[in-house]
Amino acid sequence: MTARCVSSGRLDVDRRLEFAEGLALSGDLAAAREVLGDAMALVPGWAAGWYRLGEWHEAAGDGAAAAAAWDRAVAADPADLLGAGMKRDLLRAVPVAEAVPPAFVEALFDQYAPRFETSLVDQLGYRAPALLAAALPGRRFGRAIDLGCGTGLAGEVLRPHCGWLGGWDISAGMLALAGEKGIYDALEKRDLSQLEIGPERYDLILAADVFIYLGALERILAWCAGALAPGGVLAFTVEKGEAPLTLRESRRFAHSAAYLRDVLEAAGFTGIRLEEAVLRQDRGADIAGLVVLAGAPVPQTEGQGDGEDAVPA
Repeated sequence: MTARCVSSGRLDVDRRLEFAEGLALSGDLAAAREVLGDAMALVPGWAAGWYRLGEWHEAAGDGAAAAAAWDRAVAADPADLLGAGMKRDLLRAVPVAEAVPPAFVEALFDQYAPRFETSLVDQLGYRAPALLAAALPGRRFGRAIDLGCGTGLAGEVLRPHCGWLGGWDISAGMLALAGEKGIYDALEKRDLSQLEIGPERYDLILAADVFIYLGALERILAWCAGALAPGGVLAFTVEKGEAPLTLRESRRFAHSAAYLRDVLEAAGFTGIRLEEAVLRQDRGADIAGLVVLAGAPVPQTEGQGDGEDAVPA
């Protein structure tokens, strides 16, 4: 996400930002910071201005000033459209963020949608959908839901194996492109961090490189456990980290195998399988990931072994 295209609402301040951008491009960060810092007194509620000022403070090596500017950005925009809170958190020795702001994810992918597939597939060698399909050989699923479906890259691979396929995404721009492919039976705009268990049950829940934007997975994996039909399968990919939860400079999360196994087991999943794989390239380097399969929890019954009729718990 970029803050430079977001107007302050005041022409004089916007012009000062343009002047400051020129100073920064010429290498005079001190002057750029001073010009924009003075301008912010006129628009103290302009989140994008604080965000940009924080970037320049960070580039100048002044972490404390950068964190203070990003604090002001979050205060001005609590939804954190620009992801200033994560930038601030990355300055900490031990980042504490456990989620990417949904508004940031939505804006990022709405902006990214027109060039998403060209960038991800042609330039970065994206492999997650193919890896998930390879992990589910010969399987046929009655009802499947593609979480964070994007433009439908995973849906294209798995459509032949699903009787009914739905897709959910937070980005309207992504959903529009997915709809043009005609591979989904239903598409809905949904915030995956706020899902509630309803009456629908799925034989397959798929999430290709989606949980990297959710961070802590306890809530979403509990939803998946409750939304799977008996005998159903959860299949997803994540970036592999050493710590349970790591916020990276990319503002995506990495997860450790031990953390994933612990959360999946706590949610009741069975037959848990984790395999290492390269998900894609980033700046010429392999992005190591985990391909995860887990079976639906086994329904528990009351009165087991006491001679009474079993009643679903």
